[in-house]
Amino acid sequence: MKRLVLVCFAAAVAGSAQDVETGRKQFAARCAGCHGVDGGGGEYGPNIVDMRRFGEHSERNVADVIKNGIPDSGMPAFPLSQAEIDALVAFVRALRAPAADHPAAGDAAAGERYFLGDGKCSGCHTVNGRGGRLGPDLSNIGRERRLTQITQALRNPGASATPGYRLVSVRLRDGETLRGLVKNESNFDLQLQSLDGQLRLLEREQIAEETREPTPLMPPAKGSDEEVRNLLAYLSRLTMEHSPDAVLEGRANSASMDAFGAIADPKPGEWPTYNGNVSGNRYSPLGEINTESVARLAPKWMFPIANSRRLEVTPLVVDGAMYVTAANEVYALDARAGRQIWHYSRPLTKGVIGDAGSAINRGVAVLGDRVFLGTDNAHLIALDRTTGHLLWDAEIADFRKGYGTTSAPLVVNDLVLTGTSGGDEGARGFVAAFDAATGKRVWQFWTMPAPGEPGSETWVGRAIEHGCVTGWLTGTYDPSNGLVYWPTGNPCPDYNGDERKGDNLYSSSVLALEARTGKLRWYFQFTPHDLHDWDATETPMLLDAEFHGRARKLLAQANRNGFFYVLDRETGEFLLGAPFVHKLTWASGLDAKGRPQVLPDAEPSLQGAKVCPSVIGATNWNAPAYNPATGLFYVLALESCAIYTKSSAWWEPGKSFYGGGTRRVPGETGERFLRAIDIQTGKIAWEVPQLASGFGLPGALTTGGGLVFYGDDSGAFAAVDAKTGKPLWHFHTSESWHSSPMTYAVDGQQYVGVSVGSSIIAFALP
Repeated sequence: MKRLVLVCFAAAVAGSAQDVETGRKQFAARCAGCHGVDGGGGEYGPNIVDMRRFGEHSERNVADVIKNGIPDSGMPAFPLSQAEIDALVAFVRALRAPAADHPAAGDAAAGERYFLGDGKCSGCHTVNGRGGRLGPDLSNIGRERRLTQITQALRNPGASATPGYRLVSVRLRDGETLRGLVKNESNFDLQLQSLDGQLRLLEREQIAEETREPTPLMPPAKGSDEEVRNLLAYLSRLTMEHSPDAVLEGRANSASMDAFGAIADPKPGEWPTYNGNVSGNRYSPLGEINTESVARLAPKWMFPIANSRRLEVTPLVVDGAMYVTAANEVYALDARAGRQIWHYSRPLTKGVIGDAGSAINRGVAVLGDRVFLGTDNAHLIALDRTTGHLLWDAEIADFRKGYGTTSAPLVVNDLVLTGTSGGDEGARGFVAAFDAATGKRVWQFWTMPAPGEPGSETWVGRAIEHGCVTGWLTGTYDPSNGLVYWPTGNPCPDYNGDERKGDNLYSSSVLALEARTGKLRWYFQFTPHDLHDWDATETPMLLDAEFHGRARKLLAQANRNGFFYVLDRETGEFLLGAPFVHKLTWASGLDAKGRPQVLPDAEPSLQGAKVCPSVIGATNWNAPAYNPATGLFYVLALESCAIYTKSSAWWEPGKSFYGGGTRRVPGETGERFLRAIDIQTGKIAWEVPQLASGFGLPGALTTGGGLVFYGDDSGAFAAVDAKTGKPLWHFHTSESWHSSPMTYAVDGQQYVGVSVGSSIIAFALP
């Protein structure tokens, strides 16, 4: 009878009953020995029906996998006829058919009322940001589970417990007792979510006794047949397949909104923001790893991120948990051991262009019990920090207009700030702030004017219609004055200014915005009428220091155009500017107000003009660092030139809007240096040349241990003396660097964390 139901159901969703029955027999004979008779996994083969693991992409390749095998994984090829392959594919698809394809009959609205009310399901389970934290998030269960699985879970929840939800009681050696859900465990550790919702990361030495409870936390559904039928109708229809205009609306959580103090003034050993602190200086006071001990530094653990082409993330660490990203993915890890706690992912979006379309992401922001991620299709989402459950989903911009998101958001009080990518695709730039509790947009500041608006007089020509100027990198924040400092991107078309005569505000600038309202307080434009793609999206670092004999609040930036700047961050006053690269041919210097004195023949031409720096810039988005003990600003500087050309090519939807291009100078190669800049003079105090010439974008970190850590173009991770630049330690990763290091401490031990290649690596002393 059960087989008949399966075959009839499968025929409706995957092919004829005969195909499915034929495929079932073949599967039993050829596949069940490895994958289990129900496809749920066997001794030698993985689960092939878990849609949360395999997703939609694997279904397209079922026939190819059957025919060609997967040699690297040990799966053999099966030289079957096309009819036999078609039958097997029909059966596998039948096994995988999600509940939402053919939801259960019943009153779904009544089922939702039962879920939220008498059924008490929402006490543990979340749906669309509403509900408890102890049970699995059910927002997409109609796509993640088959109808038979949901039915079984309601009637007999203990029959197939979801990984991460086994109930245990634990007695610690100090006498404390805990009861909760095992998120992950090994012979060496235990990750426990206690029943009060807190995450406890325990080492086995701390545990005196662990007792597995035979009864699951979730009881069987006790409603009437009609109530359970309606509940099944509701659950089987739950999916995340909403349009960009349909967002999940979160609910306020006042406890998390009081947590900004832990971000603005982090506890020793925490790294709670993209740059470690809201000032952006990438300085940590940790000193266990120092100039004397660094020689003993060694890898402690490594966590590979599957299917990641290139990681650009800076890890965050809060309360012993690390949060790392790939495009549309967040992993929570035990920061001591690199063990996964939870993983959130959604498929990459078809049709995304530009940087976001290359599947990169630089990190998350955290606030209280929430983690915030920008997605490839320009959405901002909030996840539960303990479980990874989706709490809300807000559209930042329409990705079909060239927008995306690649960088970490910035948390400011109870707001989450973000810009967008799309700065070479004609997308009009802006910075937006969202309520951290609900995902509601609070304010938005356009980083370039529309025709007729103030500032549009600096855009003479038709390029104003697609002028770009996106704020795609993470900004910084000063709690003392309530100002956010956000860097902006280049104008479009990148290399041809004929249709955008003027300074092109607010391109290649830093903006001082009131955090509460988004109102512009002041701006400083580093490269007026930028013609070389030298966007100013380098970290606008905030420093409190004595400057020329006077205590001042400063903003420092090593700009892509080759000049190092110091500004008064209260007023935007230009205080100092000096080149930090030698190959600089486009300007002779800066005037008294910091405006570049542009040299002749520095513009792109039809034939091509050699200009220095190259389009990569004297530096780029890779992070600098500042050490208050030395007064030195550390940056990875690139000495290089390029040949810039312009063209009449105009904007087309779905394409980059360059108006020209660049190429390398024949016979020349770039050279990278780690340079230490004296913020008082702008002069280079010391430098470390890199003999290898790679194409990565490594960043820097400095510490209270008197060190500067950085990525080397050879693929090495290295440390030098922060005062002198003397090399002290290195470790070869043999990977190209596109990230910046960070440091943290757990249980009194300091670690240094990096993302390189497709792995996260943590280093510590033995």
